[in-house]
Order: sequence, then C-alpha cells, then structure tokens
Amino acid sequence: MPDSLIPQLMTRLQGRVITPVDRDYQIARLVYNNLVDKRPAATVRVSGVDDVVGAVRIAQEFGVDLAIRGGGHSASGFGTCDGGIVIDFADYDRVRVNPVTARARAEGGARWAGFNHATHAFGMATTGGLDGAEGIAGPTLSGGIGYLARKYGLSCDNLLSAEVVIADGTVHTASAIENEDLFWAPRGGGGNFGVVTSFEYRLHPVDMVHAGVIFYSIDDSRTVAEFYREHLASAPKEFSAFLGFHLCPAASYLPSERHGEPMCVVAGIWIGDPAGGGRHAGSPTWMSPRSSAPWCSGCPNAEANTVFGGGLRSGLHVYGKANFLPELSDGAITAYLDFGRMVPTLDTSVHIHPIDGAVQRVGPEETAFPYRHTRFSPTIACMWDDPADSQANMKWVRDFWTALRPFSEPDRYIHFKDSEDQVRIADTFRVNYDRLATVKAKYDPENVFHLNENIKPVVPRFSTFHDSTT
Repeated sequence: MPDSLIPQLMTRLQGRVITPVDRDYQIARLVYNNLVDKRPAATVRVSGVDDVVGAVRIAQEFGVDLAIRGGGHSASGFGTCDGGIVIDFADYDRVRVNPVTARARAEGGARWAGFNHATHAFGMATTGGLDGAEGIAGPTLSGGIGYLARKYGLSCDNLLSAEVVIADGTVHTASAIENEDLFWAPRGGGGNFGVVTSFEYRLHPVDMVHAGVIFYSIDDSRTVAEFYREHLASAPKEFSAFLGFHLCPAASYLPSERHGEPMCVVAGIWIGDPAGGGRHAGSPTWMSPRSSAPWCSGCPNAEANTVFGGGLRSGLHVYGKANFLPELSDGAITAYLDFGRMVPTLDTSVHIHPIDGAVQRVGPEETAFPYRHTRFSPTIACMWDDPADSQANMKWVRDFWTALRPFSEPDRYIHFKDSEDQVRIADTFRVNYDRLATVKAKYDPENVFHLNENIKPVVPRFSTFHDSTT
C-alpha cells in the first residue's frame, strides 16, 4: 500500500475513512458472508457523489483495487478487497418519493425495507428484492427478481434513470434519452460500467396485500410442487408465490414435534382486489391435513417483503448457486424432492421464484437481462455457522446444482453467481454479451470495475454463447 494513499483519501474526501489503525476497522471490513475474509486498505463511508468521484480517481492514481458495497449482501464477496479501497454506501441511503409522478429516487446504499417503507406511505411500490435487508443496488443491476415481478416486471424494468460515476471519475445521467447505452447495460449487466450513486424507479399502486406462508410435510412435497406448477400457470399476474424447502423453524404456529425437520414451503402474495386474495393466496386448495398456514389479510406490502425474507443473519458462511428453469419439469421436481429432504441447516433456503408474466413482455435484448423466455429462477443458498461444515455443505450445493443442470438454462442469474462461475460469463449474458463488452470498452476500458461478474472490455470477434436448445 503506498504510504500517501490514506492521507490523500482523508484530505480529498468528506466521508469517513476507516483504516486498519481505527478501532472499528475489524467491524467495518466484515461482510455478510463469513467465507470471505478481506482486508482493505481503507473503507470510505461516502457522504455524497463527490466522495465517490474522489475515491474512483484516487484508486486509479495509486493503482489499487476498488470495491463497491451497496447494501452489503454480496455473498460472493465482491463488495470488498485486499489492500484496496472499498466505497461503502452505508451512510448514503435516503429515499425520496414523488407521489404526483409516481416515482422514487433512492441513494446507492438504500435497502429494500427502507425503500418499501417510504413508498408504502403513499400506497405505492415497485418490484424489490427477495429480502428487506438487501440493498437495492445489487438486485437492480442484476435484473431484480421480486414478489411483484409477474405483474410489474423486474426491478431493472422499472428503473427510469440512474446517476453513474464512470471510470474516468465523471458523473453521468443514464436514461432512455441520455446515455442510452449506459442505461441499457447496467439493467442486468451488473456493476461493470460504473458506480451507480442513485436510482430512479417507476412506482405502482400497491398498498395492502394478502400474503402468507404455508409449511407442508416433506411427504406431501411432490403433490404440492405439482399443484404449485399448475396453479401458477393459470393464476392472475396479481398473484405470485415461491416454492421452497427449509428445515422447520421453531415457530409457535408450527407443531413443536416438527421443529428441525425438512418441510416443503409455499409463500405467496396477492396484490389485486382483496376479494380475490382468499381464492389465490389463501385458498383451501393449498391446504392438507399436514400443513400450517399463517396467512395475513390486510398486510402492508412493506411488511410482506420483510416477512418473506426470513431475517437473514450476518456472519454466516454462505455458499449458493442457481439455475434458470424454462419449466418446472417433472425431472426438476424430482431433483428438488431428493435434495430438499437433505437441507443441512436451519438458515439454508431453497426457493423457486416465478419470472413469467410482465417479465416476459420485455424482449431479451431490450435490457441486458436476457432470460425473458424462461419461467422460473431457482436459488440454492446454504448458510451455516461452523467452518468445519464448509466442505460438506458446499458439496451438497454443488451436487444439487448438478442434478438440476439437465433441466436448466446454460447459466444463472448473476445476483447469485459466485466468483468461481466467472468462466461461464459469456453464457450468462447470452445474446447480449458482445454488446455489453462494447459498452464496457467505452466506459471502462482499463477494467477499473473488475470486482464483479466481470465483462472484459474487449469486443469479441465472435460470440461465445452456446444455445443448449439448438
């Protein structure tokens, strides 16, 4: 580390600069995933766009790595680095709502819980992440799969503009009418093109919802999965639900003798006319003699998003993978049943999220998110406390993922990619890869922003994408 790096950060930036000599450095350097152990030279708690500009320029002047931390949920560890600078948005997280134009502008460190709380005050919402504790940045730049996606599309489909600091330290507005290529690429292309300091979203009239969770005996899981598949295919887009597998939590509404056992889970939300909620979300058809259903009528949308997230704990070891499924085929269901019976820890979540409806009304090349023809986005997120369990748990995830591969698309949602998946980056972006590489070469020719699902700033002579359906 150059001796003058820290003095330059402290004299040129307004936000707090946390270094190894500070008492809270050990806390500041920690990230969500305990498998990641990095020691940055400095963490900059930015106070505004000027701090982001300064940090980007200083990182290049001194030739050190630059990591961007929004909400801090990057399980892959891209939000930190060894010996470099971390731009941390923890103190830059305000949300402003304009109820007249039905728009909200959120700073780069905002989380979905705070965003949903701010918009709910005006009876509005947009498609957010899958957990209220998640930051808005990572999901939106990856695509943004959430509980409102069937009705209103992905988070990136509702992004109207973004303020972006690019590699040369200049600030740009990206929208449909300004810097259109810089607006197209981050909507699914990740953090390759600059630091997004604020996001402007389109809002929709979503206020009180009908939402809840049903736990089923693992022995009923095939019947539940088949009904889930059939019901979702014909259900209105106001209804959405994920199918999952968990160990039974020690909740008062669940039989104590089932606590800790593997169970099948359906969590659903209805955002339409309240009269239809019982038919689609809380229907007796979902019930069986061995199920428990704590449904919530009149639940605020902001609360539903928090409840479904499950209250993820920090400091866990986290390892996950995911595939896109064109259909929830019988073979895919069998793989889920086989591995769903072996969920290793209480914090582990195995979910299948629908991304049909409004998501499919956008063309695969209209944004950088190419998976517009597929119907489901499954995730396998294993989380555990004891490092001695790491190898066994990681093997369970890999074996599960491998069992799903014959029924899956070539690659997966970049928000759940791990650094080891970098070799499949061309498959990830499919028909959009060449165009993304061109935009990368324009705005970040030296690959300053490389701590991500990295697209090299070299325009390929030919596409490496292989379509497994041909």
